Amino acid sequence: LVEEGPLRAAVRVVRSFGKSTVVQELRLAAGARQLDIETEVDWQESEKVLKAAFPLDVHAERSTAEIQFGHVHRATHDNTSWDAARFEICAHRWLRVAEPGYGVALLNDSTYGHDVTRAPHPDGLGTTVRLTLLRAPHSPDPHTDLGVHRFRYALAPGAEVTDAVREGLALNLPLRAAVAPAVPALVSTGHPAVTVESVKLTEDRSGDVIVRLYESAGGRARTRLKVAFPVTEARITDLLERPLHPAETDEDGLIVDLRPFQILTVRLTPA
Repeated sequence: LVEEGPLRAAVRVVRSFGKSTVVQELRLAAGARQLDIETEVDWQESEKVLKAAFPLDVHAERSTAEIQFGHVHRATHDNTSWDAARFEICAHRWLRVAEPGYGVALLNDSTYGHDVTRAPHPDGLGTTVRLTLLRAPHSPDPHTDLGVHRFRYALAPGAEVTDAVREGLALNLPLRAAVAPAVPALVSTGHPAVTVESVKLTEDRSGDVIVRLYESAGGRARTRLKVAFPVTEARITDLLERPLHPAETDEDGLIVDLRPFQILTVRLTPA
């Protein structure tokens, strides 16, 4: 036990394998359901794969993995040779397995290889999710992956798809502490499935602001886009920021309608 307080508790686990050592810190914040894990590996093995395994009491027929601006479903069985050959799959910031009414998400910070298998459980069938950390192949470099590596990932029990999207973003873009007065969010939405992906200036250097958002749950969504600065004009554009049509507005702001996994780009002209 390396940390025990009113806000967080942490446990450090040290393991060895061959000539290698693995040091893990497992942290649980007060009131949180998410287990944060930091792993430091001094890897001195060759042609061996290191994975972090999570045997879960979840009867999942498929896994759900994030891809850019959406997610994809994959079966967990290996009924065919094609299924068996797909021994590893990729996921962007999160991978989720679920049964009706309950799901678990594995969040990662730039570690994208996974495998998902069905596993026996005393009361039925469970699911094992593994995150591939290191491979150490001989080609193209005989010293590939040797040395010290650090990984951040987290396990989020009870997570829906929208929870996985939000927490996956938070893990990859952690908060930075600063001494400054409180300010409202520059851009926000009121729908859990509508994700603000980026806020930036336009490429034409006009001073207009681009807000790019997308629907992340695979359904239709209608929400209001709240902006923390006065705007004189709002237009919907394509991905190259070319105007398509005026955005729908009312006295309280912008209203956006999104189809499943739709990417929407809004161009705002500040007052």
